[in-house]
Amino acid sequence: MATITVSPVPVSPRDDAIQLYKAFKGLGCDTATVIGILAHRDATQRAYIRQEYQTMYAQDILKRLASELSGHLQIAVSYWMHDPAARDAHILRKGLTRNFIDLESVTEVICSRTSSQLQAVTQIYHSTFGTHLENDIKLQIFGDNQKMLLAYISKQRHEGMEVDREMAAKDAKALYKAGEKRLGTDEKVFVQIFSERSRAHLVAINTCYHDMYDGSLKKAVKKETSGLFKTALLTILQCAENPAKYFAKMLYKAMKGLGTFDTRLIRVIVTRVEIDMQYIKAEYRKKYNKSLNDAVHSETSGHYRTFLLSLLGPNH
Repeated sequence: MATITVSPVPVSPRDDAIQLYKAFKGLGCDTATVIGILAHRDATQRAYIRQEYQTMYAQDILKRLASELSGHLQIAVSYWMHDPAARDAHILRKGLTRNFIDLESVTEVICSRTSSQLQAVTQIYHSTFGTHLENDIKLQIFGDNQKMLLAYISKQRHEGMEVDREMAAKDAKALYKAGEKRLGTDEKVFVQIFSERSRAHLVAINTCYHDMYDGSLKKAVKKETSGLFKTALLTILQCAENPAKYFAKMLYKAMKGLGTFDTRLIRVIVTRVEIDMQYIKAEYRKKYNKSLNDAVHSETSGHYRTFLLSLLGPNH
């Protein structure tokens, strides 16, 4: 469910390309015009603008935007201009590159995506960067988190709502035996079940776990695992139960306390705004008693603030 306010008047990608070219000309950039156009165009329209700009001016608009804008705004607009799979591929590449290593963002992106989304991301990653995502994960991530991420991107998971209750109960028992019932943790069992089961099935496992052992699977994961491996398992579990609630929490964490974790703020807003942002906004208000728009307004400024708020849409 998208939140961006797309122009009610039919727009021409050619006209948009011309307006953007004019905004780049001369001394300084007319940033307000750039935001006014791009923040109100959907994924298809943005792809057409990029195409038209290349045809008319023999230049990739992404490169021009990178040279005309700066700081957080430049990062946000650059991500926004990609389609979802290419955007995720760029976020993962940045998070796995020596100068920028950000394993939390890599774990979040991989573990919050569906099987079919990850398939598209791995293909684009390879065609764009000339290396396999698996290889970069092996180079930069180690231990159980590496095993979890490699399994999660390589396994095909069912995406329907059907659930085998008997199998869910068996999985709950296996996880209990691998975790809370023993000394130490058999991480292999957690990796196998969390990487192979559908979201609907994980929700069923959670219910069975609660009924059989009078405790939540989430609490068991927190108790039995640590570090980024724990983060990966919790992300998978929370996105199976309620992705909007998970992303509302990520946004809150990006803005709480002194300062703002802008990379996370940008990543979540830009990647979710055309998927489920209305639900995220509702969860945010319900849990934190404040609108997401108001929180973003108080934590950002200037053109960067204008861009993010334009993507978030009306403050209902």
